Amino acid sequence: MTYLVYSAHAQLCALWLASMGWTLTAVALGLVEWRVWLVSHSEAVSSGVAWVGVWRTCFHSRTVVSPGFTVMHCSPIGLTEEFTPPEIAAAQVLMLLSLLVGLCGNAGGVYSMRNAYFGLDRNPPIRLCFVLTGALCLLAAGMSSVPLIWNLSSVVTNQTILFPPEFKMPAAPDSQHVGSGVSVGLVGAVLMVLSGIVFCTYRLPVILFPPLIRTSVNDVD
Repeated sequence: MTYLVYSAHAQLCALWLASMGWTLTAVALGLVEWRVWLVSHSEAVSSGVAWVGVWRTCFHSRTVVSPGFTVMHCSPIGLTEEFTPPEIAAAQVLMLLSLLVGLCGNAGGVYSMRNAYFGLDRNPPIRLCFVLTGALCLLAAGMSSVPLIWNLSSVVTNQTILFPPEFKMPAAPDSQHVGSGVSVGLVGAVLMVLSGIVFCTYRLPVILFPPLIRTSVNDVD
């Protein structure tokens, strides 16, 4: 029975990194603070701060309140709406795909570690399993990085969004900055990249069993 537990310590850490990266990607997708707008000329935005996320926009208001939100007005952003900017639409699609691919990568990591930690009489191609796991993690990181960097670029260049009147959002903010959603997502992408690299660098030991020591009659004499 082949026992490879001592050859996969780094990959165990990579599995932890992949799990954390996938979790942070999921958290980033649910956060509304992707782009933070600072406004001072809107009666609806009482706090002077509005948040633009992947799925909705929100702001605190004393005049307009959404059902289910305390003193807050939120409006959903649809994928096929005409006003939806391409970077937001890309985030809705690619971030979900990243979660799916990342989940497969984590499952592959668990399967690969099982093969390494619980040696089997008929070993599957363990290195191939680790490489495929790493490729999935890198693909997930790439999918999430595209909309994250795209939205980051939109904030840096101060791009605006033409929201419909029912959103109660101003035509343009006084200024805007990157929110926690993008920051959390980028950290998750970095962790997924690191885990993917470590998985892909796995190598099987050159010698799995120590050579048998043979003694001759002359050696005994």
